[in-house]
Amino acid sequence: MSDTPFPENTGGLARRRKELTPDATKAFQAFSQAVFAQGALDTKTKQLIAVAVAHVTQCPYCIRGHTKAALRHEASEAEIMEAIWVAAEMRAGGAFAHSVLALDEMDKAGAGG
Repeated sequence: MSDTPFPENTGGLARRRKELTPDATKAFQAFSQAVFAQGALDTKTKQLIAVAVAHVTQCPYCIRGHTKAALRHEASEAEIMEAIWVAAEMRAGGAFAHSVLALDEMDKAGAGG
């Protein structure tokens, strides 16, 4: 019995997804390859960004896959952890920044002060 609600992303499940939606799967794979190709940003940097975003979106498959890819592209463990800390700050920072919406509503309701 697994400790996670997420099934292992097996080859069989990937094949089934491709069989059910071959055109969408092919298009997504092409899109992904284009996004992560060397460009204005090098591939290592793109993978570090992906690790950070995966932590914000909390996708366990993405966290594992992009961490492995970042390591393959010579990201250090320290670089990966710094990317994760950037993600943590941005997620927490979003809550902090959006608190002005609650403050604004409280002011409008006369609850301010």
